[in-house]
Amino acid sequence: MSDNLVHPLTVICAGSCFAFTGLFYKLYSDKRQEVQKIKEIPNFQADHHLLRILNATSNKRLHYVAVEGLVQAIGEPISSQYVPRCHGVIQKITVHEHWKYWNSALKTWVSKKVNKQQTTNTVPFSLIQPGSYISEVSVRVDSPLEARGDYLEQVHKRLRQAKEGLVDAVVGELSGEKPVALEEREELLRVGSSITAFGELVLEQDKIMRLQPPKDGRSYILIPSDYKSFIQRHENSANMWKVLTALFGITGFALIGGLIHGAINKDKKT
Repeated sequence: MSDNLVHPLTVICAGSCFAFTGLFYKLYSDKRQEVQKIKEIPNFQADHHLLRILNATSNKRLHYVAVEGLVQAIGEPISSQYVPRCHGVIQKITVHEHWKYWNSALKTWVSKKVNKQQTTNTVPFSLIQPGSYISEVSVRVDSPLEARGDYLEQVHKRLRQAKEGLVDAVVGELSGEKPVALEEREELLRVGSSITAFGELVLEQDKIMRLQPPKDGRSYILIPSDYKSFIQRHENSANMWKVLTALFGITGFALIGGLIHGAINKDKKT
């Protein structure tokens, strides 16, 4: 490759590296700020210490806290429809139909999910101190379906193929659509799961602690892990953007340095 092509390509590659460096640094900076804001949120376990702190506040309220605990049903839990001896407090059952449709433009069959049916069941539940399945102190979680977060565990998934006879096959070819399979999926927030809930905590009569959606507009969140693991995942994400920032920055400077070094050597030879 001639020098006339090498130099422009080197400049373009170096410029791209610096552009990505700026992008990754912005993502790193944003993630670090997010981690710092999360660390500023008071973090508690569902225990007597939290009850004493809440009782000491003037209005018996903590506007935004993180509470870590184990899920315990208040009353009878929900039993899985598909898995024996599997119980939860939130259950979501989703059924999809898989169909194939003839695409006349592409001259091929195209798969599509249709007729989605979803059923959600809940029972009241609370959080108790980790390591203690029977506790006098607990935090009741209100309106869990309003909370954000991927806190449900998939406990069952089944794909049942559609049985197609000769008549069905002919009709499908003529109509341009035919069933393929029926997909069933069940997700649970299981009893005994460790979660961390972010929200507003209030103390009601009879020493009942209740976590509810914040009234100040902040996010109501349930996460399927302890608080320390949650922070660690965010810090790992920030470190990833930091490494990419350094990698692309060093590469960009190396390309520019090589270009300058080559130009100096060329001048010396002439």
